[in-house]
Amino acid sequence: MEGLATVRVAVRALGRHKLRTFLTMLGMIIGVAAVMTMVALGNGARASVEDEMKSAGTNLVYISSGNYVRGGDEMKVAAGLGAARTLVTADADALKVQVPGIKYISPGVGDRAPMAAGDRRYFGRVLGVAPEFQAMHSWTVRRGGAMLTRTDLEQGARVVVLGAAAATALFGDANAVGQQVAIRSSEFKVVGITESKVEDQAESVFVPYTTLQQARGITHLDTITVAAEQAGEASRIASDASALLRSRHKLAGGVPDDFSIRTEAAKALTKGLYTSAAVFVLANLPQLDQITLEEMTGTLQQTSRTLTMLLASIAAISLIVGGIGIMNIMLVSVTERTREIGLRMAVGARGRDVLVQFLVEALTLSVAGGTLGIALGFLASNSVTRMLEWQTVVSPGAVALSFGTALATGVFFGFYPARRASQLDPIDALRFE
Repeated sequence: MEGLATVRVAVRALGRHKLRTFLTMLGMIIGVAAVMTMVALGNGARASVEDEMKSAGTNLVYISSGNYVRGGDEMKVAAGLGAARTLVTADADALKVQVPGIKYISPGVGDRAPMAAGDRRYFGRVLGVAPEFQAMHSWTVRRGGAMLTRTDLEQGARVVVLGAAAATALFGDANAVGQQVAIRSSEFKVVGITESKVEDQAESVFVPYTTLQQARGITHLDTITVAAEQAGEASRIASDASALLRSRHKLAGGVPDDFSIRTEAAKALTKGLYTSAAVFVLANLPQLDQITLEEMTGTLQQTSRTLTMLLASIAAISLIVGGIGIMNIMLVSVTERTREIGLRMAVGARGRDVLVQFLVEALTLSVAGGTLGIALGFLASNSVTRMLEWQTVVSPGAVALSFGTALATGVFFGFYPARRASQLDPIDALRFE
């Protein structure tokens, strides 16, 4: 029997008992939808944690000018941490070119200064940064504003991006974009307001680092911030950056670094991130101070993957129940159509033809149930996001996994009834009442 004809026969046979067919598919529909929804919830939880960690800077390496060295019982200052002049823009350029795995790099200069807008006064931190600083922290800019640009950097433009808290202090609820802010004695145009939720960033203001260098009359850098392409590479990049900077600064063996490199400790990361249960648990581990960001990132990602697999496994029970339903209905169908099977065999149908016919019927139930289940899974995932405000991510992999599992379930549970039908004796089948 040709493939298309086999499918037509299968659809016609299933259509004889529409309600029974639908109830059989219902188990498969619920199973597929449950698997899709659970995987989407797990992926959403992982994506949410990764977004929070990325925003907090888990993939960042901080390089500061100067260093502290402990010698004997005294604390010796090697180069006045934060006040030294050991980092320059050429160091940042060299890091970008020679250290693999760096996605973004931002030279930085810092200052604390009084600011004013009208009759409002504010004293806060002014950070001179590169345009890449925004991408490092995945910031969005609100109220129709923009972030710093490469042109601003090259021209040393007097433009400023305000942290959310700084904008509120200077302008209240008014739209600050396009307004003027006096920083010390210079006027700066507000081009944007960040949506950063990190406290120290929300309270800071950001200008091109070249502008702040001019204002301070310096050519060196206070910091260089590096963003790794992957959070797990932060420690390796820190090590490579240290070796490169020592070489550039011509520091002989035994001579302490004239710079400081660090990746954030896990305790710093967890500040403000207790919305994640996994982070909360890690935050209370006794060994937390020894956990690096990349170790914590890896742990959370593994936890999320395990959670996703657990949820999907629980949901897969529904698929098994649906598969048992398919096996049951196919066994009933074989019994009801025993005389039909005998007649087919009597006119020349082989056992293989009968096997394929009933297997196609089982697959038809699985395909139809899987398709409707995927649609229901999308609906359920969107409903969870809207009603419970839980992030869900329906990936192509989740759809493929759900549909593939439905097909496999149909084949597995449909094979026994199909094989039983193919092994019927034609004479006995024709005599069956």
